[in-house]
Amino acid sequence: MAQLRFQALAELMNREAKEVSFPSAKTTDYYGELVFNKEAMSKYLSQDAYKAVKVAIDKGDAIDRKVADNVASGMKAWAMERGATHYTHWFQPLTDGTAEKHDGFLDYGDNGNMIESFSGKLLAQQEPDASSFPSGGIRQTFEARGYTAWDVSSPAFIIGTTLCIPTVFISYTGEALDYKTPFLKALHAVDKAAVGVAQYFDKDVKKVHTNLGWEQEYFLIDTALFQARPDLMTTGRTLMGHSSAKDQQLDDHYFGSIPERVGKFMIELEIECHKLGIPVKTRHNEVAPNQFEVAPIYEEANLANDHNQLLMDVMKRVARHHKFEVILHEKPFAGINGSGKHNNWSLATDTGVVLMAPGKNPKGNLQFLTFVVNAIAAVYKSQDLLRASILTASNSHRLGANEAPPAIISVFTGSQIADMLDNLAERITDQKMTPDEKTALKLGIGRIPEILLDNTDRNRTSPFAFTGNRFEFRAVGSMTNCAAPLTSLSAAMAVQLEEFKKDVDALIESGVKKDEAIFQTIKKVILESNPIRFNGDGYSDEWKDEAAKRGLTNITSVPESLSKYLDQTSKDILVGTGVMSDRELEARVEVEMEKFTKKIQIEARVLGDLAINHIVPTAIQYQTELIHNVQGMRDIFDEKEFAELAGARKELIKTISGHISSIKAKVAEMIEARKKCNILESETEKAFAYDKDVRPYLDDIRYHIDKLELTVDNEMWPLPKYRELLFHR
Repeated sequence: MAQLRFQALAELMNREAKEVSFPSAKTTDYYGELVFNKEAMSKYLSQDAYKAVKVAIDKGDAIDRKVADNVASGMKAWAMERGATHYTHWFQPLTDGTAEKHDGFLDYGDNGNMIESFSGKLLAQQEPDASSFPSGGIRQTFEARGYTAWDVSSPAFIIGTTLCIPTVFISYTGEALDYKTPFLKALHAVDKAAVGVAQYFDKDVKKVHTNLGWEQEYFLIDTALFQARPDLMTTGRTLMGHSSAKDQQLDDHYFGSIPERVGKFMIELEIECHKLGIPVKTRHNEVAPNQFEVAPIYEEANLANDHNQLLMDVMKRVARHHKFEVILHEKPFAGINGSGKHNNWSLATDTGVVLMAPGKNPKGNLQFLTFVVNAIAAVYKSQDLLRASILTASNSHRLGANEAPPAIISVFTGSQIADMLDNLAERITDQKMTPDEKTALKLGIGRIPEILLDNTDRNRTSPFAFTGNRFEFRAVGSMTNCAAPLTSLSAAMAVQLEEFKKDVDALIESGVKKDEAIFQTIKKVILESNPIRFNGDGYSDEWKDEAAKRGLTNITSVPESLSKYLDQTSKDILVGTGVMSDRELEARVEVEMEKFTKKIQIEARVLGDLAINHIVPTAIQYQTELIHNVQGMRDIFDEKEFAELAGARKELIKTISGHISSIKAKVAEMIEARKKCNILESETEKAFAYDKDVRPYLDDIRYHIDKLELTVDNEMWPLPKYRELLFHR
């Protein structure tokens, strides 16, 4: 094993940056060339089919079989001209990745001859084998049937020689088996609710879009070093490894000069993304060594999420061209920053107004306040649900560390907005307003753009921060499918906006003027959601105490957090809006519980194997050399000199023995704990048992291994060390 480590280091010394050629000097010349977008549709579809698809995208109308046949024919022609030989329904099952089954265009013609064929039926719906995808008990293993159905709103694209068609994935009985289906329902729910509120300010609003701009953080590790770390290969993180003497404490990697090899990878990644219509714009070094970030311009949320799922796959393929491996785990290395995926979330109308951006006049600013205040309230009322959507086995290592928000959900607004909300709540009364009072309020909110101009600071410790024209959900992990948190957030926002509209309409019906009704309801919402607003240091122990006094929850256990999906509040949000059925929600929780258990189980098995079969033998080998050394010293020194000179070595031998004994004992105990957990039939009980009885052994065993790493001869140590993983590029 040590030989593999040094072979990897030797191989790394000969790496050279791979040259990358641009398809054109202008990105716009090749941007979207592998996407069946509106421009391509207009060329390859009939005029009627093109119009039908546009209506389906804009309004959600169904496409009939005749139109589907025309679209399929045009799509096939377009794809084959670009070298495609196969097609696939590309979907997002609950496995935290994407799935695809490739079928060729080849088929029998009417005369028995071979032809290239692709029909509207094949475009619109497929029947992949669903037996091995997680379902949470919705269907049994032997019940293989599942359906994928075309998502018209997300354009098809080409990867290699395969036409990829974004789809939803449902069971034979119609329940969602993926992330996209409930996400689309949640986006529809918030669209409907937001239109109702936006029409208080503009009757022309017919649709409200959800926008998403994600920021993808990741690590790059040389392939040779990666392959010499079985823990990193199989679990996505290092289960052992002492911190490097130098890591990120000097902050010299953050926004530093991008290393040449990494830069070439980034260039090729951007080229491939731009061909696929992914509008990546930003690249830079992150805080930790060998950590980087890529971010796009914001897009409509469903498309943005599809693009993020596609990007993570493209990143891995492009990285291998440059002898890198992309690490997307939230905490691959202990002691340094982990990786997140900040979700920049906003709502915008079909009339071009960003609802979370200040307006140009008091009326526009009242609309802005309405949506910002309701967003804060939605987060307050759904704090446990939002946490459940992002707290995973991997992200739990990151949350609460010094680079990520704590598990306490709070909202940062900035001091000026906070003062304005407090001032509004104080000045708005339940009584009929005088003209002067209305004018004063409107003049006050008319200053919002001026206030926000100097209120651009961002609170890194806040899970959910207002940043001028959007909210940034910072607690989302780097591996997370954005659909999971945004489904919960969108559904919660829909419920909150519906409640807001109901209260406003009730006041209007009682004779209160519309503006006054909105002001009074805003005051009510501000006061109700005040506990969630926090502009201080989320890392401090004082905040934990203060949050508890405010009634905010601080749940760090993944199974406990997942259980909150089934609280009545969460059900009212997800089931009440029609985003999920009771059965789908219960199944989803079971899937997440099972995933948590299996990830901890895999980590425990990998750690046990490495500890017993690699670390302990290496430590014994070094210890044996020390013993021989001590025995030799006894032969050449007298008793007094021997006692003086060999004492430290003898103590070292004892120390090594202690660590070896502890590792062997704790691995044996961990195996027994796993056996007891594994006989539990309930996935929920099993997850709680693994969290309580197995997971703590991972840190306990690591402690002793990391101590041995500092002790054992460097030439013998079998695994690449942190200084090698993080500083060789």
